[in-house]
Amino acid sequence: MAVIGDMIVGIENSDGNTNVRFHQKDTLKRILERLEEKKLTVKRFRTDCGSCSEDIVDEVRKHCRTFYIRANRCCSLYDDIFALRGWKKEEINGIVFELNSILVEKWKGKPYRLVIQRQRRMGSGPDLWEGEYTYRCILTNDYESSMRDIVEFYNMRGGKERVFDDMNNGFGWDRLPKSFMAENTVFLLLTALIRNFYKAIMQRIEVKKFGLKETSRIKTFVFKFISVPAKWIKTARQCVLNIYTDNHAYAEAFKTSSG
Repeated sequence: MAVIGDMIVGIENSDGNTNVRFHQKDTLKRILERLEEKKLTVKRFRTDCGSCSEDIVDEVRKHCRTFYIRANRCCSLYDDIFALRGWKKEEINGIVFELNSILVEKWKGKPYRLVIQRQRRMGSGPDLWEGEYTYRCILTNDYESSMRDIVEFYNMRGGKERVFDDMNNGFGWDRLPKSFMAENTVFLLLTALIRNFYKAIMQRIEVKKFGLKETSRIKTFVFKFISVPAKWIKTARQCVLNIYTDNHAYAEAFKTSSG
């Protein structure tokens, strides 16, 4: 699933036992090319370590200006990381980290910037491989942004995981209705479209007037906004939507008079 802002812009389905990298390059190519057909350019692309492979990174680089990918652990890099000096302490979200960056050639002839974030282990002994620190790395072709900016931008990706939570709890993704992948894919696409419409409506109405919050789930939205009796009537040679409610906010939302 691909997300821009709070909108779902791409979905493809796969078997539940499929490796995360199986045909991921082709999936990303189709999604990114569809965006380009709509004259949309992806400035910054971020994803987890499931996309950290040479063919996927090459494909992403063709379509995006900069990418930020969680680098998977690589034994060949440990010696370079452990030998680093000049770590810079930064407090991010109330947690103290040490940051550093180096140029690495993870794949032959393709050097990229590796931003390294480490945190001292608390309450447990040293790890056999990583010692007294926990290391996390971000592979990127952004050579201008500061290390802190890159880490903070990548960490915002965690907020997008709430989209999955929203789809699972509000739109039935946790229990797909069919036994066949093609039918379930149609279900995923339709519910994603419905969620996009729902989010677009929430951005355009004054949610407080309808007893809603910007974070309200779809069930609350249906109960408080949609479940209102209404009827199209014809008067003075035109069709008018008659809404039977004492909440005058509907008159503004639908540009009509409440019944």
